[in-house]
Amino acid sequence: MQNGAPAEKVEAVLGDYKENPLFSLRERLALELAERMTYTERRVTDDFFNRLKEHFTDEELVELAAVIALENFRSKFNPVFGVEANNFCPLPQVKEAAAVATRRFHE
Repeated sequence: MQNGAPAEKVEAVLGDYKENPLFSLRERLALELAERMTYTERRVTDDFFNRLKEHFTDEELVELAAVIALENFRSKFNPVFGVEANNFCPLPQVKEAAAVATRRFHE
């Protein structure tokens, strides 16, 4: 990937990032925050938020939460209008997941 995370890290996120040595503690915490903000049954508890505050400044937490929230917004908004990824992500696993998710718009 030209600007951003190396391809092996992006591919690793599709697996078990919590145990993958490619990720730093900060990266694992950020990914867990994304999961907790994305899945309804998961919550950002006080304990987890306190762990985040040990590794991120207030400004970083605001920015991180805003970016995650924006991506969650787009994931709900874009399918309504059939907005697709336009092949921006070259990873086969991501392409397949996107194809499955948008297939119903083309049937």
